[in-house]
Amino acid sequence: MTRTFQTLAITLLITPFVCSASTKPALVQAAMSRALLAPKETKVWHSPWQDQLEYAMAQHTSDHVQCEADRPPEALATPDPLFDVTKEDLKITVSFIVGTDGRVHSPFILESGGETEDQNVLLTIQHWRYRPAMCNGVPTEAEAKVEFQGR
Repeated sequence: MTRTFQTLAITLLITPFVCSASTKPALVQAAMSRALLAPKETKVWHSPWQDQLEYAMAQHTSDHVQCEADRPPEALATPDPLFDVTKEDLKITVSFIVGTDGRVHSPFILESGGETEDQNVLLTIQHWRYRPAMCNGVPTEAEAKVEFQGR
């Protein structure tokens, strides 16, 4: 073989490795690391001791903690919304959360009185302020429900 032919053969053999390593080094390293981690991950995901575990029923997060000294939220500023006086049978019910900061969070219309009246109520109660509920001396969130009537 001539020297030129040897050089060409070596170049053709090496080029794919050099090109792939220089253009996509991160992909090659990621593939290699995945291949090395796969057996270890399988061992972590399932171990023989997991078959022997007995799981206790977890308490539901909505279960309320019993408070030794509790206090409901106290209204500080709750102005009434202005309604159209022509609707005497107007009734709107709103549910919301009084946060630990005393502000109204997540207001939700339970019983609607019409689109404009509902918007008026939602805009008004967003500005209401409370002294937050207390549970064992710690401010806590409390759910509240208010009903507005057009009389």
